[in-house]
Amino acid sequence: EVQLQASGGGLVQAGGSLRLSCAASGFTFEDSAIGWFRQAPGKGREGVSCIKIKDGSTYYADSVKGRFTISSDSAKDTVYLQMNSLKPEDTAVYLCNMVIKNNNYWGQGTQVTVSS
Repeated sequence: EVQLQASGGGLVQAGGSLRLSCAASGFTFEDSAIGWFRQAPGKGREGVSCIKIKDGSTYYADSVKGRFTISSDSAKDTVYLQMNSLKPEDTAVYLCNMVIKNNNYWGQGTQVTVSS
């Protein structure tokens, strides 16, 4: 059974940092691409960042480039999203997503709240 366990959200002041984790199980980690989406109240879901595990290639939304860093640890089957210089507009539920062999899976969300 594919499982994605997101954690690491919380409340932080503007300018602060958080690190999100997405722990994966039930599939071959190296064959996947794992990423983060976010959804703020009243807004659509936005792709934030993703990483292709096998070759380490990454993608970042323009809104987070230079502030967020995605990485993976194959020994722990975990993807991390280091979020620095957080802004109030980063406030959202962050969801972990995985694509493998054209199948798409979602984990539960973790709330990130950035106060001004």
